[in-house]
Formats: sequence, structure tokens, C-alpha cells
Amino acid sequence: MAERDRRGVLFDVDGTLVDTVYIHTACWSETLRQAGHDVPMAKVHRGIGLGSGELLDHVLGAGRDREDDERLKTVHLGLYQQYWARLRPLPGAADLVRACAARGRSVVLASSASADELAVLRAALDADDAIAEATSASDAEAAKPAPDILQAALDAASLRADQVVFVGDAVWDGHAAGKLDIPFVGVTCGGTSAAELRDAGAVAVYADPAGLLAEFDDSVLAERT
Repeated sequence: MAERDRRGVLFDVDGTLVDTVYIHTACWSETLRQAGHDVPMAKVHRGIGLGSGELLDHVLGAGRDREDDERLKTVHLGLYQQYWARLRPLPGAADLVRACAARGRSVVLASSASADELAVLRAALDADDAIAEATSASDAEAAKPAPDILQAALDAASLRADQVVFVGDAVWDGHAAGKLDIPFVGVTCGGTSAAELRDAGAVAVYADPAGLLAEFDDSVLAERT
């Protein structure tokens, strides 16, 4: 395939392909509670998808004391690890990934999870045969809403922004995609409403990967890729 004809689909993973958003919400809420911070879970939920430092800024304020950040991240990770064996893919996730690959698209996981977490997420998804590349936190200096992880995904797959679509579940995904002029397709299975995703730049919104797969041929994935 000529370079100009190459196409790809970038996927967020947490909350988009694997059902982790509310687990992260519960684990971060408990982490904050243990540290003496009384934060409503709804506010924590709206920060999922950000990097850890950005999430803490979101729930505690940008002017907070950051000396305890590493300990908070460690506590959250310890709580989250207890769920790893029980992580499950979202409806249609593996089938959508394989459908993209079958249509000649390069599938790239644009995740800012740690390398260890990403390995667990990939095992839960169980679609490695269709995945061309994947990123982890070590591949980008800044987490979403910065576009670094998407740029890293493009670089890993030797793709340009005008050759791809990005599928994600959070407003932060939309903000990151917008900074690179990548079309953003939203899914609401991470708990963010269709209206919020559209406000964040989504060109289309589906309930979950299965819903996107059912309308694949009429979606921006088919048009763009």
C-alpha cells in the first residue's frame, strides 16, 4: 500500500475498549479518602482519562501541595491491581478492533497507562492479533488533554493525523484529538454523556464499540479510513 493510502484507527483503551472507568473512580476515591480528601465520586469520575497528576489537579485544585502525589499514585495502583484479574472488554471491543484490521487499517492503542497496566488491558481485550502498535505512559511527556500520547501513537505507526480517526470515551480524548486535528469518535460506555462528548469535539457518538461496529460502514471510520 502506498504511503499516501495508509490509514489507521487510534483507540483509547480505558473506558473505550476495556471496562475500567468506574473501577478507577472507586480506587481514586478511596485513595483520596485515605488521604483525608472528601471528594464526591462524580467529580473523580469526570477526571478519569487525565494523567494522575492532572486528575489530582482536577479534583483538588491546581494550587494544591504536590508533595504527596507519588504516595497517592502508589495507593491508587495498589487498589487497582486488586481488580486486574477481573477486567473485561466492553461490548464488541475485540470485534471492532479486528474489523478495523480486516479492512486494512493500522490499529494503534493510544494509551497513557503504564506498561504493566497496558499489558493487563491487552490481555483483557484479547485482540493482539489485530493490533499494530501500542503506546504507554513512557512514550509521552504529558498526559491528556495534551496531545502527546496521540502523537506518539502516530509516530509508532508511521501515520499522519490526516490518515487516522481516534476513538475514545472521555472529553479529554476529544480535547487531545482536537489539538492535532484528528477526527474524534466518542463512545459513552465510560460514563460520559453524548452531549459532553460532542461538546468536546466528537463528530459522532456511539454507546460502545459494538454500536460503532454495527454502523461501521456508515461511520467516519469508513469515510476517513
